[in-house]
Amino acid sequence: MAETRLTMTKERLNQYYDAEKAILAGQEYKIGTRSLKRADLKTVQDAIKELEKTVDELTKKEITGASRKSFRITPRDL
Repeated sequence: MAETRLTMTKERLNQYYDAEKAILAGQEYKIGTRSLKRADLKTVQDAIKELEKTVDELTKKEITGASRKSFRITPRDL
């Protein structure tokens, strides 16, 4: 399942890269009376950062076979 999730996340990340390219090519333009405005660049870039972080975590999890764990330690003086 993690492999499928990793693959899907990578595909989604590639789609966001394509969207970023389209936005950088022209945020908004008009042809005659029609106009087209693309998605907000900042929103797309934030999503890219988040997806890159997710891909890194899933890749590490796949390599090590474990996820991050936290433990609570209570110091005791015996």
